[in-house]
Amino acid sequence: MPELPEVETVVRGLARRMVGHRLTGVELKRGDLRWRIPKTLPQKARGQAISAVDRRAKYILIRLGDGGVLLLHLGMSGRLLLMERGDETPLDRHDHVLMTLDDGTRIRFNDVRRFGVLDYVRAEALPKHKLLKGLGPEPLDPGFTGAVLAAALRGKRTPLKAALSDQRVVAGLGNIYVCEALFQAELSPKRLARTVNAERAERLVAAIKDVLGRAVAAGGSSIRDYVQATGELGYFQHHWAVYDHEGEPCPRCRGVIKRIVQSGRSTFYCSKCQR
Repeated sequence: MPELPEVETVVRGLARRMVGHRLTGVELKRGDLRWRIPKTLPQKARGQAISAVDRRAKYILIRLGDGGVLLLHLGMSGRLLLMERGDETPLDRHDHVLMTLDDGTRIRFNDVRRFGVLDYVRAEALPKHKLLKGLGPEPLDPGFTGAVLAAALRGKRTPLKAALSDQRVVAGLGNIYVCEALFQAELSPKRLARTVNAERAERLVAAIKDVLGRAVAAGGSSIRDYVQATGELGYFQHHWAVYDHEGEPCPRCRGVIKRIVQSGRSTFYCSKCQR
């Protein structure tokens, strides 16, 4: 599943092409993805100017001029791909939604496994939407500090890796970037979350921001189905320090990268220098 850097990369690509334009049409090739798509969505979106494209956690928000919002989640295999005016590439059978702009640009929502989401929400109702309410702070926001993270982890007896993957603690983090941030912060994924306070929390927040920032700059990590909105691959997977490097030397201390399973997901770390 695309994580925060991949979604942020898609958002930035869409914003460059969509903001300031008008939706001349939204065509639903099927009535559902993970859940049913509101039947009235095409009618409500048609003719609306696009005022912004932004993100909350792993959710893409296409904001319309009348206060409506198209809320999208890419799911396991979803892609949002831009087609320039005059591009006659035939639609794929997994192109389930087609949006057209006033300059002829088309945006395809392709989702092979159909775990994605498309919904219509009024902007004022976003904080209470079932997918958004209860989400933790955005890790790239200035307000996400060591003190904020320490408060969220206080009293938690779960492993640190599991706590950071909890969207109520911090929004948007996923398996890859939690592993990478914990390595950079020299903290064990098995450490009890409640032991991370003061200096450790500050160190971890700095690592999270740095890892995510570098990943966004690299266009995210392209594994399995993820590509940018332009169809280009991200390349941060070439900079992973520990993720998917089981059995290889630690790039910091020359220990050995280990793999364990936590909450059903693979965790990669160095037991020698992550404490």
